[in-house]
Amino acid sequence: MEYLYAPWRSEYVTKKKIKGCVFCYISKHPENDEESFVLYRDEFCFMVMNKYPYNPGHFMIIPHFHTDAIENLDEKIWIRISKLARKSVQMMKEGFGAKGVNIGMNLGSSAGAGIAEHVHLHIVPRWERDTNFITTIGESRVYSTEFLQVFKKIKNMIPKYIKNLS
Repeated sequence: MEYLYAPWRSEYVTKKKIKGCVFCYISKHPENDEESFVLYRDEFCFMVMNKYPYNPGHFMIIPHFHTDAIENLDEKIWIRISKLARKSVQMMKEGFGAKGVNIGMNLGSSAGAGIAEHVHLHIVPRWERDTNFITTIGESRVYSTEFLQVFKKIKNMIPKYIKNLS
């Protein structure tokens, strides 16, 4: 049997679990933005890095309003999510060097949502050949960049790309 060591995942196993909705916790605790890897927040939404990303640079746009149904979102919130998504795609392409971007929502656990109780929009930068055999055969991912470096790079790009949303 072959073993793959991922010591950075020990935090996931040993970290104190948040009771209730993790997104509501992040929303209500801006004083923890750095440790929660929040990239941006305004009165409607916040953007947070996915701690267990599909690809380096994967983050989410999340409304402060807790709902599992986009049809329950106020129109202003939905428009803000859409504007943030457009600016985020531009940022990923121009500032982060992505050759493509996946955006999407998994609405409900049946649709693949890991946190089904609170809607969120995924922004996933993509590059040619960014998946390989180990993902398919070994059910593992290999990242070429360290998470904290990616977080800092994207956070530093926010003032340039995420502005004038009104």
